[in-house]
Amino acid sequence: MATITKKELVNRIAERTGQTKVVAKEILQMFLDEIIRELSQGNRLEFRDFGVFEVKSRRARRAQNPRTLEKVAVPPKKVVKFKVGRVMRECVTLGKPFQPRPPEEE
Repeated sequence: MATITKKELVNRIAERTGQTKVVAKEILQMFLDEIIRELSQGNRLEFRDFGVFEVKSRRARRAQNPRTLEKVAVPPKKVVKFKVGRVMRECVTLGKPFQPRPPEEE
């Protein structure tokens, strides 16, 4: 299993689109920034066939330190959840080959 970095994604996008790496990096970063902005405002992001990002609230609870067995109060917090979409699930879990969608014409 390999780790793919943002730099590698930028290189792939620039190569496939014919744009410079600088432009591809700016667009990718703007996309990631918008995801963070929307989630921080409590909004849900839905990308058809890819998945859904949403913010969920966790209640306060009591936990236990496994080393000392001491009881600890865990405060409430918000967490980001991701639910996998149909195409991603089929490709990742069922091994179905990924077929990129053709670019849409305007």
